Amino acid sequence: MAADGESALIEIDGLTKRFGAFTAVDSVSFRVARGEVLGFLGPNGAGKSTTMRMLAGFMIPTAGTARICGHDVQTDGVAARRMLGFLPEGAPTYPEMSVTGFLRFCAKIRGFSGAELDRRVDHALGLTRLESVRLQPVETLSKGFKRRVGLAQALLHDPPVLVLDEPTDGLDPNQKHEVRKLIQDMRAEKAIVISTHILEEVDAVCTRAMIIARGRVVADATPAELEKRHPSGKLDDVFRQLTTQKDAA
Repeated sequence: MAADGESALIEIDGLTKRFGAFTAVDSVSFRVARGEVLGFLGPNGAGKSTTMRMLAGFMIPTAGTARICGHDVQTDGVAARRMLGFLPEGAPTYPEMSVTGFLRFCAKIRGFSGAELDRRVDHALGLTRLESVRLQPVETLSKGFKRRVGLAQALLHDPPVLVLDEPTDGLDPNQKHEVRKLIQDMRAEKAIVISTHILEEVDAVCTRAMIIARGRVVADATPAELEKRHPSGKLDDVFRQLTTQKDAA
């Protein structure tokens, strides 16, 4: 069930993005409250990453609004970003920096210094199991380790809102398990949105699932409720049914 306006840390109303005649995101609205993990699902090109970029303030919407902890991401962007940890698709880093050097750079940008900066970086390294590679240049890491560096920078300032685009992309099974457990452990204190194409991830960590197709929301319910929509009781069959209909609206 969607969060009401008073309890929601994430509020999206009528968010729309057009590129010329093409509508990538078509009047999407939803709320996410503290304690919720929303799985944001859809086929390639459905509008997931575009929605998340607008929510994070990295892309200007054609219409609609997005608020984080009550702060409009366009008109009060600095305050909104202070409340947000964002892991974009293919999270950019400075490849020549060491893992620790990059995280210290991010922490300084966040306004930390001295012992507090050291504590924040050490804590983020521990949460994401990066201690063993902390002195390696980012460019020498595997795709999975690079993804974990991106996650570490999103967690540095312990934000109340996390927006994670494919957080387990490139991770091996053990690493996926660790990241999913981390998300579960953080859930009670945060509002979390996870974009993923891995349906087992929804069952593993999400309290709620939203399916988007052709830029429109076609379902928003708990994973268990969604599974009841198909005779097989399988989320992948529900997903296929909803995203391949001729008119997903």
